[in-house]
Amino acid sequence: MSPPPAGYALGMNERYALLAIGGGPAGLAAARAYREAGGPGKVAIVTDEHRMPYNRPPLTKELLRGESDEADLPIEEEPWLIEHRVGLIAARAVSIDARTREVLLTGGRTLPYDHCLLATGAEPTRLPVPGVDDPAVQVVRTLDHLRELLARLSPGDPVVVVGSGFIGCEIAASLQMRGHPVSLVSDEDAPNARRLGDEAAGMIATWLSELGVTLALGKAVTEIVRDGRELTVRASADELRARTVVMAAGVAPRGELAAACGVELHDGAIPADTAMRTEVEGLLAAGDAAFAFNRAAGRALRVEHWGDALGQGAVAGATAAGRAAAWDAVPGFWSTIGAHTLKYAAWGDGYDTVSTEHGEAGSWAAWYGRGGRIVGVLAHEADDSYERGRELIAAGAPWVG
Repeated sequence: MSPPPAGYALGMNERYALLAIGGGPAGLAAARAYREAGGPGKVAIVTDEHRMPYNRPPLTKELLRGESDEADLPIEEEPWLIEHRVGLIAARAVSIDARTREVLLTGGRTLPYDHCLLATGAEPTRLPVPGVDDPAVQVVRTLDHLRELLARLSPGDPVVVVGSGFIGCEIAASLQMRGHPVSLVSDEDAPNARRLGDEAAGMIATWLSELGVTLALGKAVTEIVRDGRELTVRASADELRARTVVMAAGVAPRGELAAACGVELHDGAIPADTAMRTEVEGLLAAGDAAFAFNRAAGRALRVEHWGDALGQGAVAGATAAGRAAAWDAVPGFWSTIGAHTLKYAAWGDGYDTVSTEHGEAGSWAAWYGRGGRIVGVLAHEADDSYERGRELIAAGAPWVG
């Protein structure tokens, strides 16, 4: 990478060729791809986290378990910014004027742009029940969230985790491994049953139980009540007591900036084509906030996976540089629950049949079909099945299970 041209200054207020709103993987991947595609213009990432874009998956796994530290998190180190001529602006975008192509930041600063990428991610949701806004009810989405959670925990403090999706299971397992008695409560009859089916969900429940996590499943939380320094989580007839509650009840896309520009949202997410373009000229979307058309799937999808945010961001960056690019990858991610790693790839918008293959030493793979086609695979200690599954899903291979 060539050095910055003479007179180049990150603080100057000339027009940005690419302005990425959001300091996660999509925004950084877009900046990187723009430069790799030969984009010569000014580039910046706007982030309200006031730090370099960083890896979020370790927050609920290695970092929460104490197996890594914050220094391991950044995707790139700060010198990368100068090397690639990318600005990092510590502020929050307040509004976008799509007609004049300007972004208004907190503090009143206005940034003009040619292409603006909305990589605003998603916000953790909280159940609509009394007590959910108590200060001891925490979420884990950002590094600051994790810092606050850990600062509240004393050794041996009991914790209640609300939600049995992948994030809830990861948090429950990690906290139990740190020495905290953990109860996991969910209205699902088994962890991730709606997404993965009964058999896979039953295996995850076994792993959590073997770690010592207390499972309160099939029970809807009705309220959270404070009694002195403790909270009581009421779910059906159960009452679970803890000093801290972690809410892991899903996330909602942050599409409000696009909506204010006149974009019609899809369940809160920002519709985009395969090149990450929205219906508004010059406005792109990628990552958890996007509802993007996947060329291989033949339909629009919303995914909340780290790798797909990187992939969509790379497409957006190439698009901003004037290169032809399209999102066509099969969505997928890895999850670690205790000592068990799951690899999952799927279009993610449903299945009508599932079949599980069992191998040696506890390995297995669950295959998902829809409309006579393979649409997903979940693998435990079965990497060959996972890799083959991604290829079959992308090819629209017929279901033969």
